[in-house]
Amino acid sequence: MEGREAEPADGVLVFAVNGERFEVSGIDPSTTLLEFLRTRTRFKSVKLGCGEGGCGACVVLLSRYDPVLDQVEDITASSCLTLLCSVNRCSITTTEGLGNSKDGFHQIHQRFSGFHASQCGFCTPGMCMSLHGALVNAEKMDRPESSPGFSKLSVFESEKAIAGNLCRCTGYRPIADACKSFAADVDLEDLGLNSFWRKGDSEEFKMSRLPPYCRKDEKCTFPKFLKKEIKSSVLLDAKRYDWYTPTTVEDLRCLLETDSTSDAFLVKLVSGNTGMGYYKEVKRWEKYIDLRNIPELAIVKMDETGIEFGTTVTISKAIEALREHSKCMPSTDGGMIFRKTADHMEKIASGFIRNTASLGGNLVMAQRFHFPSDIATVLLAVDSQVTVMSGPKQERLTLEDFLERSPLDSKSVLLSIKIPTWHLRKSTASEATTRLLFETYRAAPRPLGNALPYLNAAFLAEVTVSEALHEIIIDNCQLAFGAYGTQHAIRARKVEETLTGKVLSLSVLREAIEVVKATIVADYGTRDPAYRSSLAVGFVFKFLSPLVESRAKKVNNSLHGYKSAISAGEPNLTQEHGEFPDSQISSLLSSASQVVELNKEYYPVGEPIKKSEAAIQASGEAVYVDDIPSPANCLYGAFIYSTRPLVRIKGIRIPSSVPSNSVYSIISFQDIPDGGQNVGSSTIFGFEPLFADELAHCAGQPIALVVADTQKHADMAADSAVVDYDVDNLETPILLLEEAVERSSFFEVPSFLYPSEVGDLSKGMAEADNKILSAKIELGSQYYFYMENQTALAVPDEDNCMVVYSSSQCPEYAHNTIARCLGILGHNVRVITRRVGGGFGGKAMRAMPVATACALAAHKLRRPVRTYLNRKTDMIMAGGRHPMKITYSVGFKSNGKITALRLDILLNGGLSTDISVMMPLNMVDAIKKYDWGALSFDIKVCKTNHTSKSAMRAPGEVQGTFIAEAVIEHVASALSMNVDSVRNINLHTHSSLSLFYKHAAGEPQEYTLHSIWTKLALSSNLDQRIEMVKEFNRCSLWKKRGISRVPIVHEVALRATPGKVSILNDGSIVVEVGGIEIGQGLWTKVKQMVAFALSSVQCDGTTELSEKIRVIQADTLSLIQGGFTAGSTTSEASCQAVRICCDILAQRLSPLKNSLQEQTGSVTWEVLVGQSTSLFYVVTCRYDQSINLSASTYYAPEMDSMQYLNYGAAVSEVEVDLQTGETRILRVDIIYDCGKSLNPAIDLGQIEGAFVQGLGFLCLVVADGTWTYKIPTLDTIPKEFNVEILNSGHHKKRVLSSKASGEPPLLLAVSIHCAARAAIKEAREQLLSWSSHDKSNPIFQLGVPATMPVVKGLCGLNGVESYLDWRLGKEQKV
Repeated sequence: MEGREAEPADGVLVFAVNGERFEVSGIDPSTTLLEFLRTRTRFKSVKLGCGEGGCGACVVLLSRYDPVLDQVEDITASSCLTLLCSVNRCSITTTEGLGNSKDGFHQIHQRFSGFHASQCGFCTPGMCMSLHGALVNAEKMDRPESSPGFSKLSVFESEKAIAGNLCRCTGYRPIADACKSFAADVDLEDLGLNSFWRKGDSEEFKMSRLPPYCRKDEKCTFPKFLKKEIKSSVLLDAKRYDWYTPTTVEDLRCLLETDSTSDAFLVKLVSGNTGMGYYKEVKRWEKYIDLRNIPELAIVKMDETGIEFGTTVTISKAIEALREHSKCMPSTDGGMIFRKTADHMEKIASGFIRNTASLGGNLVMAQRFHFPSDIATVLLAVDSQVTVMSGPKQERLTLEDFLERSPLDSKSVLLSIKIPTWHLRKSTASEATTRLLFETYRAAPRPLGNALPYLNAAFLAEVTVSEALHEIIIDNCQLAFGAYGTQHAIRARKVEETLTGKVLSLSVLREAIEVVKATIVADYGTRDPAYRSSLAVGFVFKFLSPLVESRAKKVNNSLHGYKSAISAGEPNLTQEHGEFPDSQISSLLSSASQVVELNKEYYPVGEPIKKSEAAIQASGEAVYVDDIPSPANCLYGAFIYSTRPLVRIKGIRIPSSVPSNSVYSIISFQDIPDGGQNVGSSTIFGFEPLFADELAHCAGQPIALVVADTQKHADMAADSAVVDYDVDNLETPILLLEEAVERSSFFEVPSFLYPSEVGDLSKGMAEADNKILSAKIELGSQYYFYMENQTALAVPDEDNCMVVYSSSQCPEYAHNTIARCLGILGHNVRVITRRVGGGFGGKAMRAMPVATACALAAHKLRRPVRTYLNRKTDMIMAGGRHPMKITYSVGFKSNGKITALRLDILLNGGLSTDISVMMPLNMVDAIKKYDWGALSFDIKVCKTNHTSKSAMRAPGEVQGTFIAEAVIEHVASALSMNVDSVRNINLHTHSSLSLFYKHAAGEPQEYTLHSIWTKLALSSNLDQRIEMVKEFNRCSLWKKRGISRVPIVHEVALRATPGKVSILNDGSIVVEVGGIEIGQGLWTKVKQMVAFALSSVQCDGTTELSEKIRVIQADTLSLIQGGFTAGSTTSEASCQAVRICCDILAQRLSPLKNSLQEQTGSVTWEVLVGQSTSLFYVVTCRYDQSINLSASTYYAPEMDSMQYLNYGAAVSEVEVDLQTGETRILRVDIIYDCGKSLNPAIDLGQIEGAFVQGLGFLCLVVADGTWTYKIPTLDTIPKEFNVEILNSGHHKKRVLSSKASGEPPLLLAVSIHCAARAAIKEAREQLLSWSSHDKSNPIFQLGVPATMPVVKGLCGLNGVESYLDWRLGKEQKV
């Protein structure tokens, strides 16, 4: 397949990957580039994260050569959607092609590593390629040469390059810094903590340390040998590949007219294939027709009448053409329309999707499948037209007619789209001028795209300004709305009729808005219909209000202040504070500060060294489970799960649409061997079945594992499997918590795990001046969204043994479960885990069934079996956080001091115990962060017919913290007090802390929360900013800000952990620990600890030991009792375990070292180890003097040091858009006590990453894929993110005085929620001031997640109407 230069047969698929030639003589045309790279090449850096083009883990650089222009086009593309046959004669570059550990890392790899921008590393290769694509294309721009070491990119462009890539670990700031370090306009002092320099170093020193970037040294993206082959036929042999490449429209028509293509389901028209990310393919296509080789369909025509795009023109190229054409006509209104259309298109999807997605494909999805297209809406507003070919006939239609006609049939093709040039009509009246206004709008969970909108709109209006009459008349308007829950975008004709010919006034606008509300009505079943209608009202108001707000002498001034550039030379001002077009944005993120105090006492422990595997993660060399090459005869599995709760399984059938020879077996509970048990996961609390037996108890419960020859066929079989259900004589399932209570369906919580109450509730309530009774809170679930899905590989070994490679946080428990399931002894099972691509608790219990199912299938079939769950299956089976309902009653004094709190909590544990019985203790530990006086509770863990809920980062603690803050906020509202004062008065003294937390409270000097609380107020300028927020809110009608300061107290516990350190003959050191590297930097901290502990030997050169240490993968037969990697303390426990091992080794080596020093005067580490292992020493020394250079231990913390408290606080400031409900996080300041940090760089990454993940829980939505589940992205994190790691000094009972950082900072994200609540409170007060109702502001609860519809609903869905009514009422009074 591979070679350098060869003469391919005509019609053969040929391409290059990282400069290597690949010739594929035949392949299934549905094969994606990602599938080929991962299964047929050694390049495994492209990762399958979602399969939807929504995460960026699979991004590659795709290069095409144009021999006519002698130019190479380089684009980033999503390889999970790109069909392999579409890359014929193209060159592919992955991150392995940039550099590696053997030949040298690329500067991108080095900077990602040096800026601490990689944690689990699964997303890092895609990030690197997105940045690389931007760098390559920046060098083609007509810009001045940049300074040495930098590119032509701007800071804003470098950030946008990775705006579509998802990361679940880092919180994005260090990734942004790594990207910005390449920008020509970057200020290096603004970049965060890195391994190249320290804050305050000179510019010259920084430049000397930063790996220099030089485009001239870059490898060519398109190899010479492939350029030569471009001259040969570039069209694939249709018969060989079922891939047709017509070169003319007539050829296309003939293909569509053939009898064999009469069925619409048999033919697939291909351009970018990005639609597959949204509309999953469940059928096999007989023929693929590639439209991209038809010149008429790829052309862009520009003339005075407008711009016409062929249907295959990509969205990115359309954006370029629109902007280029607008520059040719900068003084015309048409140029403004083209420019704004381009700006809106840039908010659609991600760059690597826009680069391949076609305009025509987008519109056809809108027309045929009712895709919520932004493009359709925008083009509809400007009278765009399309050309459609139906058989021999071509017809030109308005876009409106096209959208409204019946879906295109299999023989019809959209050929082109034309956007007309708009010319302003001259006014005939004297002292009157005409203006053309155009704006586009969208409300979506993410500002920069990669999110479907709740509603989009585009408005065009021609207005006449009468200087004499001081009036603005709407001569004509075209208002388009889309994506609000209707079949396609529409023109709001009745609204247009209401406005046309009218003199603009408040009353006319009010009348139009009523028509908007009657027009924009979502179809039945659409989520948040009232919110979407309210958005439409807000957008119309936003478009017209600048024209209405000014009267008489200020008519022209109002136009000058309009956001649109409505006339040549007029200033492009904005309606609202802080709104600027993209071209004026210098950066998505402001400069941020990271304050760390370095500790040299235990060097190199305490140094902010970079993560040990970061560079190989960036280069794609780091091996994850699914990167392990498939063994010979390997089979692939996919789960068939129940789609209904509590049903009887009567049978499973695979339909004939799945190739029968591809499916090998369906593994179910009936295949469990004699002596084995139907167990998929187990802990001391209980077990969960691997497969449903006769009954499936919940939707999402695995029924079987279908095993096939490829993962694609296995997934296809599982997706299409027909399961026969029966519900006769079965109880109704328990789906609601109330139903569980009614039927007493609970998990029993062991008494030793149930938390203790504090104080006397009755006495506390009696002391209260005020009471809130039976208030309610409801919290939903949250999905892990680790970037690496659940995966495992099971390989049968000799003597009835099984080796399982699992992406697991607890290989030991997976080991035991597999042995129980197979009915074999534990020594016959080996579970190996090298690294995990993100876990957050989801790779603990929930990884066990995946590994066990593969082991069972491999055991039965005696062949290797592996699986990699697709994202949808993973989301359905994973379980996630525990949903819950809380009822609370609280008593408090008039000064805000709380005297008693009572909680009644119902948790949804789902199907099995999992870790749910630990939730009450975790929750109460977090709730106890305030001095409640008395604390009483009743917490029930409900057993329901839902998937089992499991541990997710800070399980129970994040919910407990939210509950505590909700109570505090409620008390403050009831007393009309400043909430910060209520928090302050209820902070613990050390005495009350000891009452609530017992011995975990530690010594008084360890309680640092009060000093953190005070210090944060000063460092964040809290008092000054509170006044600034008040002033902003007084001046701003449609945006409100809120600011909040929140503390945390988080209890953690160390667990017993094994460790092993071995010194090899050459002095290199191998380390094994029970903890698993899941991105938290455990291996790096362990290496630092080993280097520190062995330095006690005091050899010359001992300071260089760090480079000699390697931490190796977890192997359950090599190091037993590994336990769980969870609870934030595994890193420090592992460090202590290896420290003990090193102390043993140092003690063993010291006599020999002393002897050698007496002989030679100095001893290096290599000499010492070499002497201890030399044959002469071994032979001549006494037996009891032989040195064992391997030491192992099982570190068991003492009872009085197992548990301790972590402290921190955060100030968050947000801005809420009252018209959309969008919440922008302006600034976050955090101070967190890490004790004496083992590695400040790693702990900083944990703090930021945890905080951003908490933000996701509080503000985002649970759903079944990347289209609807939106984790935070670069454009949704805090614009300014300041973190200080407090070095709180000596903690004698801690590991080198260090403290945990993995989970506690997540709890600080509740400050975002509280700040949003403060902003909403301001909005509600303003809304009340506009109404004639009671002016008291009723207490409200801000739900979780606080999504845009939730926020907008609390701010007032009728805010615009209330405002206009208030204004009209004032005018009438005047």
